[in-house]
Amino acid sequence: MFSNVDDKSPITRFNSYKIMEQITNIFRTEYRVTYSDTDQMSYMHHSNYLKCYETARWEFFRSIGIPYAEIEKNGLILPVIDASLKFIKPVYYDQKILISVMVKAMSGARIVFNYQITNESGELINEAQISVACVKKSTGKACIPPNKIMDSLNMLINNN
Repeated sequence: MFSNVDDKSPITRFNSYKIMEQITNIFRTEYRVTYSDTDQMSYMHHSNYLKCYETARWEFFRSIGIPYAEIEKNGLILPVIDASLKFIKPVYYDQKILISVMVKAMSGARIVFNYQITNESGELINEAQISVACVKKSTGKACIPPNKIMDSLNMLINNN
């Protein structure tokens, strides 16, 4: 899904996440697994991968100048309509992971993202493909994303 990228890029702090430089259309962010993320087996619980991917997706949008709050202010929401995850290796409490997000495609109201999680050694932990739909909040009906979103995402898709 993604090519390996030099991990020596500059890092700046944002809450518990670290936003990393955007390379073509791959956005990367770091996360440290918290105790509350884990289950009785000491693994990060499978449901928390979706939370990590969602946070990474919104930070990706913020990095291209479209914070989610702005999307909602314009009467739109972007609910998940499809998610497929492949669990390869476990992640443990206090482990740092790197989450990579890439815009794969857009079609009508649908935006498809590919994701990867790697550990500090660069080993692949998890892969996912998640689709969201652009929906008018007032009607609950799917709609074509506004030009600002379409233009920004199409530029990233075409760069890859």
